[in-house]
Formats: sequence, C-alpha cells, structure tokens
Amino acid sequence: MRDLTRELLGFDEYIPTYATVTDQHISQGVNYASGGSGIREETGSHLGGRISLDRQLLNHYSIVSRLFHLQRNITFTRDYLSKCIYIVNIGSNDYINNYFKPDIYATSHMYTTNRYAQRLVQQYSRQLKCLYNLGGRKIAIFGLGLIGCTPAEISTFGTEGRPCVKSINDAVKLFNNKLKPILDDLNAYNPDAKFTFINVTSISLQQGTVLTNVPSCILRSDGQCVQTTLISLVRSMSMFYDGYHPTEVSNIHTARLSYIAISPMDASPYDISHLVQL
Repeated sequence: MRDLTRELLGFDEYIPTYATVTDQHISQGVNYASGGSGIREETGSHLGGRISLDRQLLNHYSIVSRLFHLQRNITFTRDYLSKCIYIVNIGSNDYINNYFKPDIYATSHMYTTNRYAQRLVQQYSRQLKCLYNLGGRKIAIFGLGLIGCTPAEISTFGTEGRPCVKSINDAVKLFNNKLKPILDDLNAYNPDAKFTFINVTSISLQQGTVLTNVPSCILRSDGQCVQTTLISLVRSMSMFYDGYHPTEVSNIHTARLSYIAISPMDASPYDISHLVQL
C-alpha cells in the first residue's frame, strides 16, 4: 500500500529501504518498514527478528544526521524535512501478535482492552512527537482496520454467528477513538505540525460492500498460505490474500481513498493530496 501511495505522489521508483539506501538516493525518501513490528518493543518477538517503531525512529535519526552531513546546511535540511510526506502505518501487530496471543504475551493479563489502548496510544504519542522533533511536519497516520474481520482471527476466535470477531473490533475501535484526539493535540500544541488521521476502518467498510473476506488461499495455522496451495484466480473479489494481508485490489482502494478522500470520515483534517499542498 505504501508503494501505491508512492505512485499517487508521482514517484517513478520504489522508495529504498533503510538497509540499502545510498547517499545518492537518500533525499528521495527512505522506507523503514519492518514486517511483524509494532509500537511496543516486544510485539512480534515470537516471529523472530523485526524492527520496532522505537528502533525505526533511531534509524530515522541516523538518516537525518546523514542528510545534515550531505547537505551541510542545517537551515536547508530542516526546511527540506518539513516538506517531506511521512506515512506511518503501525499498530495492528500490537493486537494480532501481542494482545490477542495470551499464551505468548502478558499484555491481555495485565490490561483491559480500554487500558491497553490507552497505554498503546500514550506510547505512540511520544513516538510521533519524536518524529516531529526530528523534523517531520506533514505526517499521515493510518488508523487500524477491522482486525476482527480477518480470516485468521475469525478462524481462531470464532464469530458467534456474526460476520466478524466483535471483541477484537471493539478493541480496535478503542485504539482508533483514542488516537484521533492525540493527533489533534499534537497539531494544537505544535502549530507548524500537520498530523492527519487516515480512517482505515471507514475506508474498509466501503470495500466490504463489494468484496468478500474469504482468503485467496488455503491457510496454515499461523494465517499464512499453505505453500502448495493454489491462489484463487478471482482474488480480485476478496479483501484478503491470506489470513491477514490485503489483496492488491484492497490496497489500491485504501491508497486511493487515503490520497483523495470521498468522505470526511476517510481522512481528518485532510487527505494526503491536501497534505502535499500545505
């Protein structure tokens, strides 16, 4: 989905990863993403190596330092960073690969869903303020989608006759409802900040009217595709490729509506196309 947004922004090439970016291409942008990572340090640890948001921010600090060194003009670099578009899409794993795995992680034993959302958003707020302190100004924050509607969570928890796992979606709603006011506060206390909230739940509900949540392959117990399975030839009709990950058609839909919102519910206070113009 990040790459689709890149196309909408007019970039011809993929944004290089932090591990591979050269000084020649550093000013074109950097991708810090890490599969399985989360807001919390321990999130996804049972999956192996991953780079948490705190460590992604350390990597970004390294990139900013490299830019200062290359451009040799602090004022120019700060102005340059203030014009960049920052896309932050994280938090799902803090539920999928943390809170809702009580046999591995202690968080669900320590916190109610409301308290967990509060703690998670508080930590996220500090991390986003760090991004601001490193020069970020135009920052699009993607909220969480309906995790309880993913095939893997439905298979694991059951729905009691409902379309999705209500308890999981209720937990996600608590997080999203607490995140939006935090972004409003960051904008209010930092007048040059332009944090905007992309409402993935609102966008995905629009998809749900035409796409099914049946996965495009046979799933393993961990929600990934069975290696020998055939991928559905009609996956363009499904929201999910495997137990968790969206199909291309779903990603295109999310990218387009986050870039140019068709409803005030999709993005607030502005969509990404307007964020570019500010």
